Amino acid sequence: MGKSAATSPSAAAAPGATVDHLPEEGSRQTTAETASAAEREPQAEYVPLLTRIPILGLSPQVDEGHWPATAFRGEVVPFRATSFREGHDRIGVDLLLLDPAGVQTEHHMHPIDPGTDRWEVEVQLETEGLWRYRVQAYADDYATWKHNAEVKVPAGIDVELMLTAGRELLAGAAKDKRRSPAERRHLGEAAKVVADAAQSVAERFAAAVDERIVGILTERPIVSLPSLSETRAVTVERTRAGVGSWYEFFPRSEGAKKLADGSWKSGTFRTAAKRLPEVAAMGFDVVYLPPIHPIGRTFRKGPNNSLEAGPNDPGSPWAIGSAEGGHDAIHPDLGTEKDFVYFLGKAKQAGLEIALDLALQASPDHPWVTEHPEWFTTLPDGTIAYAENPPKKYQDIYPINFDNDYDGLRAEVLRIVRHWMSLGVRIFRVDNPHTKPLHFWEWLIHTVNATDPDVVFLAEAFTRPALLHTLAKVGFQQSYTYFTWRNTKEELEEFLTGLATETADFLRPNLFVNTPDILTEYLQFGGPAAFKIRAAVAATGAPTWGVYSGFELFENVARPGAEEYIDNEKYEYRPRDYTRAQTLGRSLAPYLTMLNRTRSEHPALRQLRNLHVHRSDDDAILVYSKHLPGAFTRSGKADTVLVVANVDPHSARETIVHLDVAALGLPPESSFEVKDVVTGQRWTWGADNYVRLDAFTEPVHILVVKPL
Repeated sequence: MGKSAATSPSAAAAPGATVDHLPEEGSRQTTAETASAAEREPQAEYVPLLTRIPILGLSPQVDEGHWPATAFRGEVVPFRATSFREGHDRIGVDLLLLDPAGVQTEHHMHPIDPGTDRWEVEVQLETEGLWRYRVQAYADDYATWKHNAEVKVPAGIDVELMLTAGRELLAGAAKDKRRSPAERRHLGEAAKVVADAAQSVAERFAAAVDERIVGILTERPIVSLPSLSETRAVTVERTRAGVGSWYEFFPRSEGAKKLADGSWKSGTFRTAAKRLPEVAAMGFDVVYLPPIHPIGRTFRKGPNNSLEAGPNDPGSPWAIGSAEGGHDAIHPDLGTEKDFVYFLGKAKQAGLEIALDLALQASPDHPWVTEHPEWFTTLPDGTIAYAENPPKKYQDIYPINFDNDYDGLRAEVLRIVRHWMSLGVRIFRVDNPHTKPLHFWEWLIHTVNATDPDVVFLAEAFTRPALLHTLAKVGFQQSYTYFTWRNTKEELEEFLTGLATETADFLRPNLFVNTPDILTEYLQFGGPAAFKIRAAVAATGAPTWGVYSGFELFENVARPGAEEYIDNEKYEYRPRDYTRAQTLGRSLAPYLTMLNRTRSEHPALRQLRNLHVHRSDDDAILVYSKHLPGAFTRSGKADTVLVVANVDPHSARETIVHLDVAALGLPPESSFEVKDVVTGQRWTWGADNYVRLDAFTEPVHILVVKPL
């Protein structure tokens, strides 16, 4: 070793080395010639990649620092590193954290997972902006001496040598002017006692390992051989980027009326605004609207995506564009731009934000089709390709082709986004982003956030993991997930654990329980219990979740052979009588309200990375907890919520659940009180507990844990 393989003529022997050229076939080079060439060429000294004390496996980071990791304001982030040194001497590891204002703080890391050399410290990031961090590892000279002395001195081995070494460490630390006068005094006094041969060995040694001395030298260790890692970054965004309860409705259905002649009078922004206080009363804080733009008439779809639309069929809001305008226009049936601003104002009064759909596609009637035909894909027969997601066909929608005029399209999309931002929209739910170039999204999101860092983009990307994950890495603040198709205990354990650990550095999940396009078999055939189970797991399993209107009415009838609603609201008006359903006791609204209230009262549920799965003896009883130490809560008291769910909506289950009590922030073998926020019942629990959950009454315990 010691030589750079990349500059050596024999570099071909080094794995990963680059060779300028290979000798021609049949050519030969003697050993002497090779040696002579090596002597003539200057050799660059190899620079080791490791520091004196290795620091590896930094976390959080994304693809070795290619993009910043992400967090939201108030999120508790575990910073981790792997660090060790040769031999048996003790080391210390610190996090050096630089906030967006350039203020550095130091945080001692502690070992986790014995035997792995893994270190961690949790820090709550409260300031929005770009944070940077490095990890420093060092030889902890006092800890090494203390460990050796505790073995040797009681055994009478090298006693004076050990005490002399200890005295020198204490005396040197007493001269460190970074320490407080009181600390320096204590260290100096201890050094004198250790040096006093008139005192017994036990007294001298006790002075060196006194609890106060250990505390001082743990808080500010005696450091040698300091080593620094590379720098990594974390972008901290506003809390709503990572925490929220979403509710989706179609404005045209809110207040829609069927007239005597069979035609419809559409709901408007004014009538839809009347629904906002009720949504807010359920505890939701974001209302998501499907596209509000003019809808094309060419190939307009009728009920249930049929190819024939009648004169009264409104068409799909995702078939954007008509003679009335495109992506920067409002459907005339909904009102005017002034009406939309009124709607935004009413939402703000109710404590709600509005998320607007950004669907980069066009109906055949969109102005783009005639003004910019190059923005679409033209087939050999001269027609424009329509959207397909086999076996689904969307003849009323033309996908965008970014490869013909990339610069023109990105300028237009940025203009559209800034138009809606200027009216007050700060959240965009992006339709099918995985069908557009990822470098475009990276450019758009970073360009918008450079001037408006509060703008949030949600990726509606039900696609392959690599693509879904990369969309999050390039900037999407939130992502739809595979949650709707994860229903068994085993599936949910793996899924929720992955969200809290494997992807938490870059992907923030939004756990929608249903969408206009997604009505899973679990909801179709699971009855009311299935709706409770899915809502409870979504609301407690991640800090952001959502429902599409009609969920609270237990709507569960699918179009035959499909996982989507019959009489789909995408293609027709669907006014609902929420008040009557609640009066008749056929509404899930009180349950949703309870879930959102519990989320607001328990900060542990508004964190992503703190989910811990526990065991049960039943293959349908899912158990997990969320714990937040008191250091990170406003009250200063720890907050712990334990969820026990029977995920089989067709049965009553009884079993024993086995809890990792330490994950609840309690000492092993503790007993503690749990209160079920669903029923108000209380029990005293420990590590192993009997539960019975009847899907036909209450299938889920949501338990607040309190020490006795």
